[in-house]
Amino acid sequence: MELLKYIFLGFIQGITEPIPVSSSGHLLIFQKIIGGIDKIDYGILATITNFGSFIAICLIFKKEICDLFKSFFGYLKTKDKKYYGNYKYSWYIVLATIPAGIMGLIVTKLGFFDALEKNVKFVGITLLITGIFLFIIKDFKGKKEKKDITLKDALIIGLFQVVALIPGISRSGSTMIGGMFRGLKRETAFNFSFLLYIPISIATTLLGFKDLFSANLEINTIMLYLISMIVAFIFTYIGTKWFRKVVKEGKLIYFSIYCLIVGILVIMFL
Repeated sequence: MELLKYIFLGFIQGITEPIPVSSSGHLLIFQKIIGGIDKIDYGILATITNFGSFIAICLIFKKEICDLFKSFFGYLKTKDKKYYGNYKYSWYIVLATIPAGIMGLIVTKLGFFDALEKNVKFVGITLLITGIFLFIIKDFKGKKEKKDITLKDALIIGLFQVVALIPGISRSGSTMIGGMFRGLKRETAFNFSFLLYIPISIATTLLGFKDLFSANLEINTIMLYLISMIVAFIFTYIGTKWFRKVVKEGKLIYFSIYCLIVGILVIMFL
């Protein structure tokens, strides 16, 4: 039973990380539903499973990541114009990461959301908010491609990512919404959102591993967390591929309906 719990929670993290429904919010919801899992440290679980999700997304976007690195350093070295588009795009990812990075440190240090992080009713409210915004943008198509993204677009999407610091708000959802509000094509917004996830995930994983190494974990417990990580990796990979297809087909309404239904159920019954 203990093993099944870890597998199930790895699945929840993996399948909800890439889609706009808040993985952390869903972990809290299922923690509340399952109850009595005193042996599970949800902070460590989130760190470990997030690392599995990070590896999966890096694998899916490995070509884009390699191209960006090659172009970034290629332009620095040669100033060749063929590298300039990706060089500029790399800087936009960095700059879009800064607002959430700064606010994340402030929020963590001052404990702004400490009282809300385990409030499942609040997660229900944030799911309703996410559902409403997804409904508003469901028919947005946009015209901007990767080459058309501006510094202003990147910074505004970065500010939307700040909103995801609120417990229960989806990071992928908020950045996708920000990109589509700025007129990006659906797939362009999707790619920028997930490339933006990578530096944020590196930072949160490094901070989380500090707590992990200071915890005295038994070998059996470590193995259970690793199984959760592998499950999260598998289902993040599957979920991201599926979400890309849904975005291309313009069917974000599915996630809007889901967030609204689950938000109402959480507020009413949990």
